[in-house]
Formats: sequence, C-alpha cells, structure tokens
Amino acid sequence: MPSISTTPRIAPVGPAVPAGRTAARALSLSLCLLAAAVAPASAQWGNAPPPAVDVITIKTEAVPVISELPGRIAPTQVSEVRARVSGILMERVFKQGSKVDKDQVLYRIDPKLFQVRVASAEASLKRARATREEARQQFDRQKSLRERKVISDARYDTAALTLAQADAEVAVAQAALEEARINLDYTEVRAPITGIIGGALVTEGALVTADGPQSMALIQQINPVYADFTQSSSELFALKRAVEEGRLASPAPGQASVRLVFDDGTVYSQPGTLLFSSASVDTTTGQITLRAEFPNPKGDLLPGLYVRVRIEQAVRNNAILVPQRSIVRTAEGAAQVYVVKDGTVEARDVTLGESHGSDWIIEAGLKAGEQVIANGTMKAQPGGKVSPTTVDADSVTPAPDTDREAGSAQKADDAGAK
Repeated sequence: MPSISTTPRIAPVGPAVPAGRTAARALSLSLCLLAAAVAPASAQWGNAPPPAVDVITIKTEAVPVISELPGRIAPTQVSEVRARVSGILMERVFKQGSKVDKDQVLYRIDPKLFQVRVASAEASLKRARATREEARQQFDRQKSLRERKVISDARYDTAALTLAQADAEVAVAQAALEEARINLDYTEVRAPITGIIGGALVTEGALVTADGPQSMALIQQINPVYADFTQSSSELFALKRAVEEGRLASPAPGQASVRLVFDDGTVYSQPGTLLFSSASVDTTTGQITLRAEFPNPKGDLLPGLYVRVRIEQAVRNNAILVPQRSIVRTAEGAAQVYVVKDGTVEARDVTLGESHGSDWIIEAGLKAGEQVIANGTMKAQPGGKVSPTTVDADSVTPAPDTDREAGSAQKADDAGAK
C-alpha cells in the first residue's frame, strides 16, 4: 500500500516570473550599483584644484649692452736685445724663457780692448791736466807782471789764450774717458726693459757688432698686457646711433666693463680697461680695431693667445628681462610666455632681444607689472586656471633650450590628441 506524504504544499502567490526576466533585473541592479560607485570619483576629478605655478612680476631695469668680440693678447712692450759695442761674446748669464728685470746683465762681451782704451783715456786726461796747470802758472806770472807794467798786453793775452786752450784739452780728454768707460760698461749687455726673455739668438764665441742687424734676444713685457680685438663697423655705428637717438645710454668714461673669456668659457678674474678704438676701418674686412689693457700678475696671458673680449658698450634703460625657463616655443618656433591674470593663463607672443646671463631681453610683448610663469609652464594651458605663487626672478633656475622645446612639443601633441 503506497505511503501518503503528509508534507503540506504552498501554492505560489501571484503570477509566475520567467527565468530570463529575473536575469535582466539582476543585471540592471548591478549597473545601478556600479554607477553609484563611479559617480563620486568622477565628481572628485572634475573639482580638482588648479595646478600650482611660480610667477614673477615683470620689472624694468638698466641692462648693459654687452658685445663678445674676438681678440688676441699682445705685450705692452717689446724690446730687442742688441750689442752696443763690437766684440767677441764670452758668456750668456740669463736663463732662457725666464723673467728678467731692467738693467739685468744678459751677456758679457770680451772687455780687454775696452779696458785698455779706458786706461789710455785716463792717461790722456792726466797729460791734459798737467798742461793746463803749466798754462795757469804762466798766466798768473804774466798777470802779475802786467799789473806792474813790466810786460806788454800782447804777452798777457797770449798767456790767457794758452790757458783757455789747456782747459779745452782737459775737457776733451775728460769726454774721451767718459766714452771709454761707457763702452767698457756696454761690454755687459743689459736688459732694456722688465719682461719675459725668449731664447738666445747668439752663442758664446760669436762676433757681435754694434751696428749689425742681428738681435741677441727678445724681451716682452706681459704685465700688464694688451688685448687687441675687432668689431664690425656697422655694429659700432648702430650702437652710436642708438645712443644718439636715446634708445641706449653710453656708459660713463672709464666705467665700461671689459672682461676676457677663454676658449673653455671661463672668465679671466681680472677686469680690464678700454684704451681706445682705431680711427680708421680696415678696407679688406670692414673691422675696427679696439684695445684694452689687462693686469697679468701671474703671467697667464701670453702674447698671441686667442681670447674673446666681453665689453659693455652701452646701457639699455627700462629693459624687461624674463628667465630663459619662461620662454616656450610654438609649433612654428615663435617665442611665447604664459601671462597669468586673475588666475587665468594667457599665451603671449613676445619678441626676444639679446640674452643676458640666464635671462632674455624682451623687445616687445610685455610690460611692467604683468605676471609671467617662471616655473610650471608644462602644467599650464592657455585659457586654463592656475594657482600662482610669486617668486623672486633671481631664484628661478635656468633650463636648457632643449627642455623647453621638448615641453612645448609635448603640449602641442597633447592638444592635437584632444
């Protein structure tokens, strides 16, 4: 007999729901939950604060107009060492390539012949003095007799004339002795100036002559030294016109700064003084030669050394400077700066002048009082908002041009992608 189940059955309430519709409701509920989770994050991104940037306030200042011109070092004095008497060279007493002082003995010529001439001149002088003494005694005697009216005036006049001739002979003998002594002194060839002496051009045993063309050595004075440099006549005349028109100011006399720059870019520690500019233009090159003087206590500046001369030739009053980091380039290569006004960025086209250290001189496009982004240009977008912080222009670190151009190119790519 089959068993009968006593479990009660519950009848379904309402109409039956198909399985497909149940799955659709579950998917809809999942999408709603995902949207609710994403919505706060999207709202948070849209309300992000503007990027922080450093800005500088544009000021006007006096900026020197500096030209860097090619030049060479030249000695202030050059002297050839020559023999002043003829004779056989016996000894060289200087070290080649060393510093010598004025009147220092450099060579010695055989002095024997000149010593004999001095002795002969001394003997001639003694003889002349003895003759003069005899003539004086005769004159005194004739003078005494004339006062007593014992002799005629003619004999007195003859005695006076003889004494005068004796005085002249003594003077001639004295001059001859001085000449002999001078020539004897010339057997020691001395340095005419203080400076650096080069190599010896004659050797011991050689015959040197007083009137010969051969130089015995060359001495160059290199403390101080000259720096001779050239500038295009058109550039120099353009500066003069700008000064005359009032666009530039001329530095006060003697206050123009002149510095030397070596090949490796280092600047010579001692400043120089501008001496003159030539009164003529080279017909072949169109260049004007200028000369400056530099102290050279350590002898670092050698004659013939190639240098670049950095000279302040004028002063630009009310100049506008911006750090090099502030300059950005458009895709076409035009120079721009980002000007911040009321927290909004404006791309401003500017005209660049000369570079001044780590800054650019702005010829046009900016005016005093405006604020320019110095640090953070890559975070700013024209028309966008930024959070500016005013900094001192001196605290802005210069950046290479390649970095700025790379940042500009990246901005252009990002804009194109958008």
